[in-house]
Amino acid sequence: MVSRTTCRTAIPAERTRIATDPRGDDRSGMREPGDQSGARDQADTGGAPVGAPRSHREVMIVFSGLLLGMLLAALDQTIVATALPTIVGDLGGLSHLAWVVTAYLLTATASTPLYGKIGDMYGRKLIFQAAIVIFLVGSALSGLSQNMTELIAFRAFQGLGAGGLMVGAQAIIGDIVSPRERGRYQGYMGSVFALASVAGPLLGGFFVDNLSWRWVFYINLPIGLVALVVTSAVMHLPKKRSPHRLDYLGTALLTAAVTGVILLTTWAGTEYAWLSPQILGLAGASALLLMIFVRVELRAREPVLPMHLFRNRLFDVANGAGFLLGFVMFGAIVFVPLLLQVVYGSSATISGLQLLPVIAGMMITSILSGKMITRLGAYRIFPIIGMALVAVGIYLMSLLGPHSSYYLAAAYMLVLGLGMGLVVQVLVLVVQNAVEYRDMGTATSSSTFFRTIGGSFGVAIFGAVFYNRLGYNLPRALPRAARKLVHVSSLQNPAVLAKLPPRIHRGIILGFSQSIHTVFLWAAPLAFAGFLLVLLLKEMPLRDTVGSQRPVE
Repeated sequence: MVSRTTCRTAIPAERTRIATDPRGDDRSGMREPGDQSGARDQADTGGAPVGAPRSHREVMIVFSGLLLGMLLAALDQTIVATALPTIVGDLGGLSHLAWVVTAYLLTATASTPLYGKIGDMYGRKLIFQAAIVIFLVGSALSGLSQNMTELIAFRAFQGLGAGGLMVGAQAIIGDIVSPRERGRYQGYMGSVFALASVAGPLLGGFFVDNLSWRWVFYINLPIGLVALVVTSAVMHLPKKRSPHRLDYLGTALLTAAVTGVILLTTWAGTEYAWLSPQILGLAGASALLLMIFVRVELRAREPVLPMHLFRNRLFDVANGAGFLLGFVMFGAIVFVPLLLQVVYGSSATISGLQLLPVIAGMMITSILSGKMITRLGAYRIFPIIGMALVAVGIYLMSLLGPHSSYYLAAAYMLVLGLGMGLVVQVLVLVVQNAVEYRDMGTATSSSTFFRTIGGSFGVAIFGAVFYNRLGYNLPRALPRAARKLVHVSSLQNPAVLAKLPPRIHRGIILGFSQSIHTVFLWAAPLAFAGFLLVLLLKEMPLRDTVGSQRPVE
């Protein structure tokens, strides 16, 4: 540990502790000798105190605006799915239905690293607010769409804003709260994800049934406007006026590579066979683009994703664990509603309510772990316990069958939720604390980026596993005369299932149950691999000061 003796403003000794890595590198993000940008910034702000601690009330006021911004992005991931059948009925274009989701995912994922880098370069307040505005414009235009082509284009524009909402909120917390205190606030961020997971499908169903599918987009407007007002009025972040050069080539290459990966995971096994020339060509092109991207980034003056971050072991381990967590979370958990609706016969609305044990578990451990991290100043034990619970929970879910009670399923879902709440936000904190302040935005965006990419792979691979096993199990569970009459696409509707003869109904439930069982069995080893990976996390002391040494606006 070293004391900050070069700070222009006297700060009490107990608030000046900073963390160093094993090589002794200063993690405070201090400027190199001779850098005059601090003097220039000080003149801009009249020499405001640097890194002055904020009261809990001040932080919570800013935090309310950040949470609203995060809620926009989190809610949009779940609320639209409920309305998709109605949207197709109104606008047509069934063959392009997947692109309503894919276009959003593409632009949101590809823009995530760029937002992190631009925020590091020019300051995060304006970038975060710009992301809100882009998202709101995209939402309004999506609601006004008159055909499927317009909706897909506007969803892509909306995704450009969504990419900056999650990253911006998490990085801004790093600007105003020290890593030691950050845990308690990031726990609330985890609760936003949990809340959106339940509120999204319920609100989507309500709007479709009582108003119009267009309101799944219009609902973003009042929430976003409140977030803009709050962040404009109370958010004061470090100014940055040093000249920078944006890495245009690196950004273009990364965007192209991510586009290839997302299309690969979207089309493989659905639009094209896994070993088709289209998929193999897409995989090869994506790999080539990634290799060129790495080469360009190694030579860039200000790379969009600095390669030196990958020499940081904590950065690598945390993002690797995030990738596996995303793989399991988004890939396997997507089948839980299918289990509830097809195997247990719940309606779409009821199945959303039946997911409450997962949500409750995430909220409980997300908040409690954050407070414990602030109190103890240590984080390593939480992702270890969390990934262990995720692995156990996923395995327990594989034991469920047609005759299992919902209460048993709820208990297993609770275990799963408790585990996820201990991991998601803690990994973000680990990454933020492990890098220099100047790279915090980029590091934060990388955490979201790798988790999202993991989710894309999970959805594609587990989806392929499910439909492969369903094609094997369903014919064996159905009477011979009914095998050619049953279409899988219609079987996921509980209303259709309820009208089938009992013998056929039982066969379909058995076929689905066995196939979902296989998905969870495949996911369990990946969750266990995530557990083994987080064992490699090293405990780095959490800084007691905000990394920025620049004046505030």
